[in-house]
Amino acid sequence: MPASPTSFAPGDYSVHFFLQLGVILLTCRVVGKLGQKFLGQPQVVGEMIAGVLLGPSLLGLFFPDIQGAIFPKETKSVLYAGSQLGVGLYMFLVGTTLQIDHFKAKAKSAVGVSLAGILAPFAIAIALTPWLLTIPGLFAPGISQVNATLFMGACIALTAFPMLARIINERGLSNSSLGTLSLTAGAFDDAVSWCVLAVVLATFGGGPGVAVLAIGGGIAYALFITLLGPRLLAPLGRIVEREGEMSMTVLAIVVALFCLSAFVMDAVGIHAIFGGFILGTVMPRGTFTAEIKRKVEPLAVVLLLPMFFTYSGLNTRMDMVNSAELLLIALVVLLASIAAKGGACYLAARLSGEDNPTALGIGALMNSRGLMELIIINIGLQKGIIGPTLFAMLVLMAIVTTMMAGPLFEAFYGRKARESGELGALDAKAVAG
Repeated sequence: MPASPTSFAPGDYSVHFFLQLGVILLTCRVVGKLGQKFLGQPQVVGEMIAGVLLGPSLLGLFFPDIQGAIFPKETKSVLYAGSQLGVGLYMFLVGTTLQIDHFKAKAKSAVGVSLAGILAPFAIAIALTPWLLTIPGLFAPGISQVNATLFMGACIALTAFPMLARIINERGLSNSSLGTLSLTAGAFDDAVSWCVLAVVLATFGGGPGVAVLAIGGGIAYALFITLLGPRLLAPLGRIVEREGEMSMTVLAIVVALFCLSAFVMDAVGIHAIFGGFILGTVMPRGTFTAEIKRKVEPLAVVLLLPMFFTYSGLNTRMDMVNSAELLLIALVVLLASIAAKGGACYLAARLSGEDNPTALGIGALMNSRGLMELIIINIGLQKGIIGPTLFAMLVLMAIVTTMMAGPLFEAFYGRKARESGELGALDAKAVAG
């Protein structure tokens, strides 16, 4: 009998993969450039929006046959694998950019902003979660209030740390009050959020044995990497420094180590991205990390990350936020997230002695969620912690808060910085989530 239109032979998956990849890359580039030109937004914001446009929220709503032909459900697993590789490599690259010594030296001066950026979001989560749990479909059936609250708190507390590092370092603000407070607070807040997520993943639905394996295995592996990793990786760093570039053999070793690290963290029950991030933090600095960025970043950012945005978009059902009650919930989640993160960090900066423009600039940057938010909520959806409706609300929150960051930072801090000669005109590309 001939195959039905919805059945797929093994070879069909590769055919659809190349079609999907071509559509994804073109759409993300076009939407990203339009966002840059007409909205002053960075490429990554356009790609976040492009992912939603390719999903059931737009293309699938108006042209369901075309959307179904390009992205059949049977091929979703292939797209998922590529998206996880992309986001894993991205988090690995984020790890290589962390300057641990800088944060240690400046941590004390930023403790107020850091604590505000954690305590206020979790306080808001404690207030909101009991209400959200009464709405069917937002959280998984049977989830405990503790786990639901921890997950919401982690989502609200996240900051787009790569955006912080990029805009601050590119504009020479690393030693300014704004740079010191924002970088240190952003690093601390994201670390706490990821730790909380790891606890939720370890304790959600798997029983005490799974939780012990996940928490114990994750801690043991993190200690192994942080304590022995620098010493074991130092010879690779010396080879690259001596040769002035990274050979294909060394690059292959680094990528293999990344894959193994991601596998270990996934195997113990946490998530693969934690393995990549932890490994990145202990990579040799200098020429070594510069070469990693030069060789790996184009592949991860241009080819693989758009797959992640599209996979997120395929899971985003804005049409599920289809009643006055759900629209109200989405608006409350958005406003509460802005107040809890941006507002609390602004107040903490003011109380620590910063002037108003600097404190407002800190609040604007800390409020951006960017790609980090998409990562955490995709994990939540994949693991069954949240439902598609809450996922769509949090996607909206991530996009809106990321789009706000650049214009608000320019309005609050850019004029002051330019008048003082502290930086030139802000480049929207620096706000990259």
